[in-house]
Amino acid sequence: MGPLGKTSYYDGWSFQPEAAIAYLEKRRSPRYSFIASAELIDEKADVRIASRVSELSLHGCYLDMMNPFPKGTLVLVRISAGNALFAAKSKIIYSQPNMGAGVVFLQIEPQSQTSLEHWL
Repeated sequence: MGPLGKTSYYDGWSFQPEAAIAYLEKRRSPRYSFIASAELIDEKADVRIASRVSELSLHGCYLDMMNPFPKGTLVLVRISAGNALFAAKSKIIYSQPNMGAGVVFLQIEPQSQTSLEHWL
């Protein structure tokens, strides 16, 4: 709630701090700052977007990009850092133009899981 117990508004969207805190508490694993090159591939539409990872967790990541896929899009996420590679079938769960997208990993191969755990 904003001043005087009212909901705050930003660019036409209501923002309730209590809801944001509850959302953060629902995460299954902590996020860590992590910088790496990434590529998102929508295999259905045969579209690829180059990106940069800025946050990483065991269950997903945040990707910086100008034109993210819409929320709900199923994508293949590929991340490379050093000599390690990671790939996972994923779903866009948050998308904001000119900012980026949040993805949840749906299916991770064992070798990619090893890379992910090493990075974290």
